[in-house]
Amino acid sequence: MILKSNDCGAFLALLSSMIIFGTVGIFSKYIPLPSSLIALARAVVGLVFLAIVMLIKRQPPNFSAIKNNLLKLTVSGALLGINWLLFFEACKRTSVASATLSYYLAPIILIILAAVFFRERIGIKKGICIATALFGMVLVSGVVTNSEGVRIDGIVFGTVAAFLYAVIVLLNKSLGDISPVDKTAFQFAVSAIVLAPYILIAENLSEISFGGLSVPFLIIIGVLHTGIAYALYFGSCPKLPASTLAIVSYADPIVAIIVSSFLGEGLDTAGIIGAVLIIGASAVSEINFKGKVKDSENR
Repeated sequence: MILKSNDCGAFLALLSSMIIFGTVGIFSKYIPLPSSLIALARAVVGLVFLAIVMLIKRQPPNFSAIKNNLLKLTVSGALLGINWLLFFEACKRTSVASATLSYYLAPIILIILAAVFFRERIGIKKGICIATALFGMVLVSGVVTNSEGVRIDGIVFGTVAAFLYAVIVLLNKSLGDISPVDKTAFQFAVSAIVLAPYILIAENLSEISFGGLSVPFLIIIGVLHTGIAYALYFGSCPKLPASTLAIVSYADPIVAIIVSSFLGEGLDTAGIIGAVLIIGASAVSEINFKGKVKDSENR
């Protein structure tokens, strides 16, 4: 991975965005609010942040492009809100490291979906990556070693979130000509619209309290982990090769594992081996991957 001198700023921006993304699970875990409300706050605050950026840059939405991609944007936006809800719930139910690693099965799920919907040949390399990542997930789950602090329900929530993430990537790859900012802003808006009625129906609003660090943490997730992180990510993508984007994206789970260990949620030996297998297999599956599902999307 060789970068030109004028790409160093973009590389640092990309790395910074991945480090920020890697800590979102920690913040969500320690907010004493329902995961659905955290996801809604992320969508709303992130949308407001993007709207402010668009106003400052005098960059109005391209409504024609949005209209031409309306159905796919709406579906992907709805899935994005559910995706966040499930990931935050996974972090609450199990360790942040385990939840993040289960979420990073997404590249492996993408390979399977690409084979099903685009009839892409899996081949030996991708087949080995799939088997390796799944075996790694078994080790992380603690099923074999009866690891403490790891709950299967959290792993399931994280894996389902990974599946939805993979579907979102597929939908985004099939979009027509639309800017990343317009796409993301519209998806945030749809996420908020989907999550709001869910909260009214599924959550007991009378028991929700915004005491302690709840509000500051919600603002941090919305501004830092969504608005700023997305701005850094989208700003760096056009300036860097796809291979760099794929490799650096794995700073996200590594940061989550490190931070989680400092909070007393460290992985045991089997979990560490599983983490290496998952991250390694997912990274290898993306390197030189030529297909319709390459690159990362909304996290």
